[in-house]
Amino acid sequence: MLELARANGLHLSGTNLERAGDHNQRVTLQAIRVNGPITRAELAEITGLTAPAIASITKRLLNDNLIHDAGRTSGARGQPAIKLIINPDSCFSIGVNVDRDHITMVVLDFAGGVRARASREISFATPEVVQTFFRRSVGRLLSKAGVETNQVLGIGVAFPDEIQRANLPDQPPQYALWGKVSIDQLLAQAMPLPVFVENDAAAAAMGEMHFGLGHKYQSFFYVLVTAALGGGLVLNGNYFRGADGRSGELGLLRSQDDPEKRQLQKIVSLSALYAKLAAEGFRVESPKDLTQLQGPAERIVEDWLEYSTESLLDSIFAINCLINPEAVLIGGRLPADLVDRLADKLNQRLASYSTVIPAIAPVARAATSDDAPAVGAAILPFSNLLLPTRSALMKAAVN
Repeated sequence: MLELARANGLHLSGTNLERAGDHNQRVTLQAIRVNGPITRAELAEITGLTAPAIASITKRLLNDNLIHDAGRTSGARGQPAIKLIINPDSCFSIGVNVDRDHITMVVLDFAGGVRARASREISFATPEVVQTFFRRSVGRLLSKAGVETNQVLGIGVAFPDEIQRANLPDQPPQYALWGKVSIDQLLAQAMPLPVFVENDAAAAAMGEMHFGLGHKYQSFFYVLVTAALGGGLVLNGNYFRGADGRSGELGLLRSQDDPEKRQLQKIVSLSALYAKLAAEGFRVESPKDLTQLQGPAERIVEDWLEYSTESLLDSIFAINCLINPEAVLIGGRLPADLVDRLADKLNQRLASYSTVIPAIAPVARAATSDDAPAVGAAILPFSNLLLPTRSALMKAAVN
């Protein structure tokens, strides 16, 4: 990763001003998390901090048990340098993803490893159901992960904006309760820890940025296929929110290919696919069921993939022309095989416009799994309490 940072002409942004010591510690900690095992000399090079500053900061981080000594370099002349790595057991966080068709929880260590997971397939879970699931699951998850409550920094929640207003098929009237309930207060009542809430697509994109193809692409558009459809935008290694925090609202766009000009989320979503299957007598209750379909049911899925491709095409054109990302990544709960087929179909259709569109980014499956929103949410306590923002973290190197 150090070589990649150098090749891209980027380095981590630190400052030697004494008043900015906390920022410097955050920058150094993130540099170790992303690049470790790494030496102090390499940390100084990519953060721009002085050797004495790095020595002082790493001493504090070692004393706080946030990092470990990973041994010494070999093969170099002189005294071998000590390498430093993140201590994954130093602290933990809980990530929760609440959506219209499931609730998922993960326990994440500081290195990004999922230590325990619990999930429930449930349609339109009410606030009371979500709180009950959290209360009953959190202690068992922490015990399974071998984590004490005092080691948990906080709770991150991936939660669709205005979750009650999507008006998806079979959405019950009582789901409107979400318009009157604050998810952070709901979970804080169950466990007295700081709660950080993020849009589900934004959380998934952040998860991909930290632990997936974000290490390869500095700018990408993330398409989240769940019960509805969402999007997230990462520009130059930083999540872009827009003026009102509502950037990437892909699902609200209209499909020009659809006779009814419906919203994309009424076409390209699991709920839309389930509804098509149910109309032909095939009952599907979870994404896993989609991998077991055969015959006529599989042909319905293929037709849905074709129609989804055509419905998404204009929006993908716009994303390429207006944003010029390095890639368009598809993630969410759609099974990997279907994501790959959808990406292939989109790439084939986009290729035919290569002489018309100035630059076309490849469409690919996101590296993070269907738990991406929960994992991305679990990063929020770390980011808010220990790590710098990506915009403060990276800056162009001065030649």
